[in-house]
Amino acid sequence: MNKLILYTLLVSEFLFSAELITPIPTSLDVNQEKATLGKELFFETKLSKNNTVSCANCHQLFSGGDDNLVVSTGINGAQGSINAPTVYNAVFNFRQFWDGRAKTLKEQAMGPVENPIEMGHNFEALIPELNQTNYKAKFDAIYEDGITKENIADAIAEFEKTLITPNSPFDRYLKGDQTALTQKQKDGYEIFKAKGCIACHHGVNIGGNTYNKFGIFSDSNSSDLGRYNITHRERDKYYFKVPSLRNIEKTAPYFHDGRTDDLRRAVLLMAKYQLGRKITQEEIDKIVAFLKSLNGELPQDIEP
Repeated sequence: MNKLILYTLLVSEFLFSAELITPIPTSLDVNQEKATLGKELFFETKLSKNNTVSCANCHQLFSGGDDNLVVSTGINGAQGSINAPTVYNAVFNFRQFWDGRAKTLKEQAMGPVENPIEMGHNFEALIPELNQTNYKAKFDAIYEDGITKENIADAIAEFEKTLITPNSPFDRYLKGDQTALTQKQKDGYEIFKAKGCIACHHGVNIGGNTYNKFGIFSDSNSSDLGRYNITHRERDKYYFKVPSLRNIEKTAPYFHDGRTDDLRRAVLLMAKYQLGRKITQEEIDKIVAFLKSLNGELPQDIEP
């Protein structure tokens, strides 16, 4: 057989046999001093204008890393317009926010502080305030230029790198433990792949690594225009960052507009909007069983 043909066949076999989902690593390289400071800032209400809101309000670490609300409540009871995504495993996303407007965790961390319906503050006023507290000594010990907008965001981002949830039953299964999943969960994974869910939900975060249109085969009736709000390009209307499915059982309600808190209905809607395929109740049950196997271990040190 021609060597080129043989090589092509071998490569094709590898591509179609290789798993498209990879386990979450058990740890990442983190600057512990920065992460410790970032954790304190994550729970710090002083970052908000009236000292009432912290990052932890919308990203509660004892559950799914979100707030389980359709939209979040910010300063002075202001209501947001989009569902808060989980902070868990956000380090593996290729962009942050549903519309992908932040390229990094650090860039994302800058946004809520100055958002008028989130924390409602501004860094120009915040930095002098923090310099009157014990934060001055803590920043000076780590950063040559002390408290700055960039350093505040850098510390929070470093802490968020520690917010990973490895060792889910599915991760253990991928690593070779055939007993980590029930047969129903294994069947659900096969259906997940066969139906085409894996086309968007793959990689270490089982999502979070591409944009896709919400409503490919059927109108999703989304009032939010997604990426279009950032780019103003017609082709970007209704495109959103594909969400991670990690810990999905704990992060209801689902979708950018929180339109359902029922995981079974979320699967049904995905089949309708994104796949244009019929799906039976039995198939939904098995996919949901598989999705529940994606709950990983929460970090140990998440106390404020």
